[in-house]
Amino acid sequence: MSKIDLKGRVAIVTGGAQGIGKSIALALADVGADVLLADVQEEALEKTAAELTAKGVKATTSLTDVSKSSDAEAMAKKAMEELGGLDILVNNAGITRDNLFLRMSEQEWDLVMNVNLKGAFNCCKAALKGLLKSEHGRIVNISSIIGLMGNAGQANYSASKAGLLGLTKSVAKEVGKRQITVNAIAPGFIKTAMTDALPEKIVEEYKKLIPLNDLGLPEDVADLVVFLASDMARYISGQVIQVDGGMLT
Repeated sequence: MSKIDLKGRVAIVTGGAQGIGKSIALALADVGADVLLADVQEEALEKTAAELTAKGVKATTSLTDVSKSSDAEAMAKKAMEELGGLDILVNNAGITRDNLFLRMSEQEWDLVMNVNLKGAFNCCKAALKGLLKSEHGRIVNISSIIGLMGNAGQANYSASKAGLLGLTKSVAKEVGKRQITVNAIAPGFIKTAMTDALPEKIVEEYKKLIPLNDLGLPEDVADLVVFLASDMARYISGQVIQVDGGMLT
């Protein structure tokens, strides 16, 4: 198997300042990609960008609210102008506003849908102008197993992540003739700051649901993004790949 090399390619990672997005950006930099980090956390953006440049790649930042089409367009334009093109878009930005469905407010519903689903729509539209000029166009959407299985108290989040799967498959069919691949990753329970804050008893209950008997790491998602962004995945498109330790097997 050949070694993945993304030198000379430019990636955008939304929600890239911290958490899974940061791991994705670092993994892309490890194989040579230049990266634009987009997020609403300005201080964290600059810190992560410094970590990327320390790896010897170009990195820039964009303070971006993906729910706003004007922000998404400015983000894509900045990547093309400052980094010289656009080859890879990773739609990772996402939020939760959990509540039982009967108590969920319209604001809680709209906010999650606007960031998680409309945000991906905005970024895909903005990025396609650059991706169409690339010989290696890749879109990777970070969904969730919650979009496949649903979850009590997360009707808004589940609907947004399920919608992202439909968006993935539809856009894949539209842009495939231009040799752009579009895939989705559905992470399961991944070890993050949020899971670190959970009581150990709750974490152990989660593990019982997972055949591999452990939570995943952000790097498990990041490694798959790198593969899907590479030439090794040139014939994979319109797919939803679970990174869940076998939980939904």
